[in-house]
Amino acid sequence: MSKIELNDDSVVVVIGSGAGGGTLANELCQKGIKVVLLEAGQRESAASFQNNEWGSFGQLSWLDKRTTSGSWRVARDFSGLPAWICKTVGGSTTHWAGASLRIQDHEFRARSHYGDLDGANLLDWPLTLKELEPYYDKAEDKLGVTRTNGIPGLPGNNNFKVMHAGAKKLGYKNCHTGRMAINSRIRDGRTSCRQLGFCFQGCKMDAKWSTMNSEIPKAEKTGVLDLRPGSQVLKIEHNKIGKANAVVYVDDTGVEHRQKARVVCVAGNSIETPRLLLNSESSQYPDGLANSSGQVGRNYMRHMTGSVYATFDEPVHMWRGTTMAGIITDESKHDPSRGFVGGYEMETLSLGLPFMAAFLDPGGWGRDFCRAMDNYRNMAGMWLVGEDMPQESNRITVHATEKDQYGMPVPNVHFDDHPNDIAMREHAYQQGRAVYEAAGANHVYPVPAYPSTHNLGTCRMSEKSSDGVCNKNGQTHDIKNLFISDGSQFTTGASENPTLTIVSLAIRQADYIAEQMVAKNI
Repeated sequence: MSKIELNDDSVVVVIGSGAGGGTLANELCQKGIKVVLLEAGQRESAASFQNNEWGSFGQLSWLDKRTTSGSWRVARDFSGLPAWICKTVGGSTTHWAGASLRIQDHEFRARSHYGDLDGANLLDWPLTLKELEPYYDKAEDKLGVTRTNGIPGLPGNNNFKVMHAGAKKLGYKNCHTGRMAINSRIRDGRTSCRQLGFCFQGCKMDAKWSTMNSEIPKAEKTGVLDLRPGSQVLKIEHNKIGKANAVVYVDDTGVEHRQKARVVCVAGNSIETPRLLLNSESSQYPDGLANSSGQVGRNYMRHMTGSVYATFDEPVHMWRGTTMAGIITDESKHDPSRGFVGGYEMETLSLGLPFMAAFLDPGGWGRDFCRAMDNYRNMAGMWLVGEDMPQESNRITVHATEKDQYGMPVPNVHFDDHPNDIAMREHAYQQGRAVYEAAGANHVYPVPAYPSTHNLGTCRMSEKSSDGVCNKNGQTHDIKNLFISDGSQFTTGASENPTLTIVSLAIRQADYIAEQMVAKNI
């Protein structure tokens, strides 16, 4: 790993080391470009990960102060934790389940396909599936996604077998163990999955891809990466002509630093990214950086989510094996006859007993709750994930009075469900119940949405600068050497888990940044 001087203004500074930032950093380093990678959290490893839900939650999660508003239930149940994301080297790729799905063609053109939906701020992506396909190919190979490139699927655990039995009886055609960035065989220096069942707590086997165990070590071997854990970014600065030229951050000893930069790439997740841009206001940019459109922080999406759990007469032991062990994709189509636009996936999910007690019915108690807990070993579960509608009023703002430990205004996360989201969730609950009843369930439990890991859209791509924050390369419309490099770029949410697309966009963005640097355009 290289040590880069603070006054070196030839470097690319990447803020955040997750799916977008960690991948981008490696791709740039492989091209010989010097990168300073700033990560607010500490560096963990397979050896330090904890196969313990609450212990791991405290170790990996972003627990800095946040506030929440809106009518969504999360604001009531988890007002200080609107999102379950990570503050550690590797970001939320340490926590993700590994599901790696491509966005469908019609989902890139949601405005054209869904029409003018009242209350929704729909827009077509300035990027097409055809343009992104070569980068999806590269990302699937990089991640070692099962069921691509001749890589076999993972085995199905009992949780999947229950889902599959119900899906088959209902006539669903597309149910399998998924396209997962978890090795089903030894590959790329990482071992194969041994089905320990703690995918959300980091992977102690290093079978699951993350930027922590893949991209960042590879970038360090190039000799042009300077990774700085424990570095909380406070502000992006700019010069007299409005170009980004430095990043101010505080290290884990409380010392403030100023790193000069040729290019700045922000990959702090869809809450921290707009917060940083808004907190970087100046006399030249009084509304925050890259915000001439007023769209920074707006159109926050978290995916339509919810869960369905069911108990059976015999043990299932759903916690054994991969956390997300299978998927039904039949409902991800666009079929307005169901009463909503867009679609959703049904994905197996297992929570351990401590988390199940916390999330099954937050604040709940009584006979049904106790019956569910008593029958935990006989339980099967699925997560519902679908395309929620972008709304301008769903947004990240900086709080007027609340400050974090560094004295910076904290982000407020405001969200109201769109009527389309509600209709989709009710349909998904109905179908999830039907799957389990077809498999012989004796009780079914619809579970409210958890704090989301799929945070999207707050600095969205747009063809016109008035409609969004960045172009199809993630380059901000207002500041040509400032890039958005995470899920904030998403114009719409689609129904698929977003990590594969974030990685694909990062690979593509690295090519663009390198070309522009050579051409001296940035």
